[in-house]
Amino acid sequence: MARPVLAVIFGTFTLRLATGITGSMLVYYFKAFPEYGGEPVTALQVGLLGALFYASELIGSPLFGILSDRIGHRRVMLIGPAFGGIAVVITALTVSIPVIAFTRLLEGGSTAASVPSILGFIAFATAADELRRGKAVARFEAATLAGLMLGFVVGGILFTALGPMAFIANAVIYLVSFLIYKLGVPEHAEPEPAGRAHDPNEGLRRYATILRGSHVWLLAPTWIAINAVLGLFTSQTLFQLVRSEHPDPKFANQALMGGFSPVQLSIGLGIGGLLFFAGLFYWGGKFRTIRRTTLVLSGIAGGAVLLAAGAAINHVGPDPAVLLLVLVAVAAVGLFVLAGATPAAIGLLADMTEAYPNDRGAIMGLYSVFLGLGQITGSILGGIAAQEAGLDGIFLTSFVLLAVAILPISRLRRYEHHVGSGVLVHG
Repeated sequence: MARPVLAVIFGTFTLRLATGITGSMLVYYFKAFPEYGGEPVTALQVGLLGALFYASELIGSPLFGILSDRIGHRRVMLIGPAFGGIAVVITALTVSIPVIAFTRLLEGGSTAASVPSILGFIAFATAADELRRGKAVARFEAATLAGLMLGFVVGGILFTALGPMAFIANAVIYLVSFLIYKLGVPEHAEPEPAGRAHDPNEGLRRYATILRGSHVWLLAPTWIAINAVLGLFTSQTLFQLVRSEHPDPKFANQALMGGFSPVQLSIGLGIGGLLFFAGLFYWGGKFRTIRRTTLVLSGIAGGAVLLAAGAAINHVGPDPAVLLLVLVAVAAVGLFVLAGATPAAIGLLADMTEAYPNDRGAIMGLYSVFLGLGQITGSILGGIAAQEAGLDGIFLTSFVLLAVAILPISRLRRYEHHVGSGVLVHG
């Protein structure tokens, strides 16, 4: 694989590592807010702050995607780490919820600038080479998930050791990501930017035309629903799992509620992350023999199995031990199968760019749009569900979202070529 592509993938890992560290440390920071002079933070506030991050990503991604097509993917890549670094430095110095809300918007803008430009570059670099594209897309998703998961693992340990000053340490990781993009992706590695549309509105009009003429909206509902479920199982679920000095007696019958320290959660996330990562590479290697929509459907089924096992564990508790071990094993299988859904969905989106080679950044920006819509939905629904029913509410909401995710897939399958090609029919 070409060195610039490897550079953007490694840069993606470090960028997502920094994002994951911030996301997990905020959960622990919010739990300890009164200790640092702030007001207590509710589950709904955690959900709304998470939604702000993804709202910024959702709105900014199409705009940065269009900008990367006009001035070059490499230039726009550099904006992301800069925004993220500024955001974490501000976070370390405040206990104001409105100020932290601003930093979440800024960090969402970091992702909005990075993802469309990176994916647009990968789509260009792998054009006309399906095998290379499959590997690059799988590695991008692996880097994204590995970075986020490792970030969630490291975040608890880092915050325990340094407190709010851990956010300053995280700024160094954003700097590393900036240098990787700056030094690892030479200017000649991409074509001359399109440079069209001196009128900014022209770029948006062209974007709307592209969306009307593609099959992207057949992918959208499923991808949004899956990301909503993933949104439920990031900050909101961690917030419910982390140990509290004053547990809510309303949820005393739920074994997992408030039962873990930050370090324990970090260890658990590390194990789960390794399992998911293994599944990602396994199913990524099946792109040539299994239809991508089949991988998405299988992933949804795996997610349902994971949720069922988690809901059972939440009420079984540590006894009896044999039943608990069986449920943990079932949850592990579900997580492994779930891993195949995300790279398959990105592969479908990358294939759609072949009809619009000068607009790859704009189209790949939809990755963040779908992710943002899903995560906003998950964050808000998760906040409401958790406040009313704890983890049981999160599990039930996730089941409903997965049911929604299944519906559009059957129609999307009609537009795939033979097994293994993954290229959509246009028209």
